[in-house]
Amino acid sequence: MKQAKISVDEDGVEPQVCVIELGGTVGDIESMPFIEAFRQFQFKVKRENFCNIHVSLVPQPSSTGEQKTKPTQNSVRELRGLGLSPDLIMCRCASPLDTAVKEKISMFCHVEPTQVICVQDVASVYRVPLLLEDQGVVNYFCQRLDLPTVTRPRKMLSKWKEMADRSARLLEHVSIALVGKYTKLADSYTSVIKALEHSALAINHRLEVKYIDSADLETTTLQDEPVKYHEAWQKLCSSDGVLVPGGFGVRGTEGKMQAINWARKQNKPFLGVCLGMQLAVCEFARNVLGWEDANSTEFNPESSHPVVIDMPEHNPGQMGGTMRLGKRRTIFKSNTSVLRKLYGHVEYVDERHRHRFEVNPELIHYFEKKGLQFVGQDVEGERMEVVELEDHCYFVGVQYHPEFTSRPIKPSPPYLGLLLAAVGKLQGYVSKGCRLSPRDTYSDRSGSSSPETDICELRFPSLSPE
Repeated sequence: MKQAKISVDEDGVEPQVCVIELGGTVGDIESMPFIEAFRQFQFKVKRENFCNIHVSLVPQPSSTGEQKTKPTQNSVRELRGLGLSPDLIMCRCASPLDTAVKEKISMFCHVEPTQVICVQDVASVYRVPLLLEDQGVVNYFCQRLDLPTVTRPRKMLSKWKEMADRSARLLEHVSIALVGKYTKLADSYTSVIKALEHSALAINHRLEVKYIDSADLETTTLQDEPVKYHEAWQKLCSSDGVLVPGGFGVRGTEGKMQAINWARKQNKPFLGVCLGMQLAVCEFARNVLGWEDANSTEFNPESSHPVVIDMPEHNPGQMGGTMRLGKRRTIFKSNTSVLRKLYGHVEYVDERHRHRFEVNPELIHYFEKKGLQFVGQDVEGERMEVVELEDHCYFVGVQYHPEFTSRPIKPSPPYLGLLLAAVGKLQGYVSKGCRLSPRDTYSDRSGSSSPETDICELRFPSLSPE
C-alpha cells in the first residue's frame, strides 16, 4: 500500500490507480503467499478500491474446433476457494468466443456476460488495446472503481487505431541487421526490436530484422564453418542498416567490429548502443588512427591504446552495484549534430544508462581530428555520450539506451534516424525541420504525431472534499 502511493514521475502527485501483476498458474506453490496477500489486501483497501482480473486460456482443439471452458471453470473455482473472486475474466483464445461459450463461462464462474472479455489472437499486438476498448473495459473500470474521469473525444485512441490499421497494410520493407551475441532468442533484444518497430511504423515501412551472431562474422568461423561465415556476411551485406546493441564479455566483439567497419566503409546507416558505441570507437582507432591493438580494458587490460576504460567509481573486483545506472543528462556540444536535430534541436536529453565502461576522455582529440565527433557529453563534460562520424549518411553511437524510452506513437530519435537513413529519407526529414510528411503523421485533427499533448488532457479532475 505504501508503494502504490509513491509518485511515478517528478510531479510528486500520488497515483490514483496501481496495477499489480501476479504471474503463473493458480495453485502453484510459489504463488500461494502472494494470493494470500491479495486476499488480505482486498479487505484492507475495501471492495470499491480493488478489482481482480483473471487471465485464462480457452483452448480450441483443431480436431473438433470446440472452445473448451473447463480450464477456466477450474481455475476460477480454485481461485475462489483461496478467497479471491474475479471481477473480469480475460479469455485468451485463438478466435473470438462464441456467445454460448461466453454465457457458459458467465454461468459457471459467477460473473455477468459483460465481465467475460475475449482477447483473441490479432494481427498486431497494437490491436489489443482497441479490442479491450470495444468490449467496454475502460467503462467497466470507471464504474467499478468509481474513477472520476471526464468523457471527451479521445484523440490518442484514434491515433492508436490509425497506427494499428497502418501496421496491417504496410507494403514497403526495410531490413536492419542486428549484430549481437544472443540472437538465438529474440526476447534478448525485445526493447531494441520494439524501438525499431515503432520507428518503422512511423515511416510507413514493414520491418525485417536480420539476426546475425557476431561470432559468425569472425575469421575463425571462416576456417571452422565457412558456410555459416558466408551466410552471416550475406545477411549483413543485404541489409539496409546495421545495429549493434549493448552487451558484455569479449566473445563476439571482433565480429561486431567487423560489421561496424563494413558499415563505415560502405556508407551504410549504423547505430551503436552502449557497447556498440564503444566498439565503434575501438574500430575507428584501429583502422583510421592506426592503433592496431586499440581496445577496451574490459577485453584487453594490457592494451597500449585503451580507448575504452572502466569508470573511476567502478571496482573491477566487485561487479554488483557498480554500474552507472538510471536516467542521466546528456548535453549536446554541437549545433550541427544530426542526433540533436532528430531530438528537436534541444540543448540536452535525459536518457537511461547501464554501463561500467566509458570512452577514454584523454584520447578524444585524436578522434575528432579525423572526423569522429563526440557531440554529446555528460553534465561535467567528462563522459562521452554521443558520437557521430562526419561525411557519413548516418553513423551514430550512443552510450545510453534510447530503446527504453521509445513509444509506439513517439519513436526514439536515434532509432528513427537509423530507419530514415536506411530508406533514404533522412536528409529530407532533417531539411523539413524533422517533421514527418502528412502521409506518415498519425493525423486525427490534432496535427501532431506526438501523444504528449493528448496524454496531458487525460487528467482526473481534482476532487474537492464535500
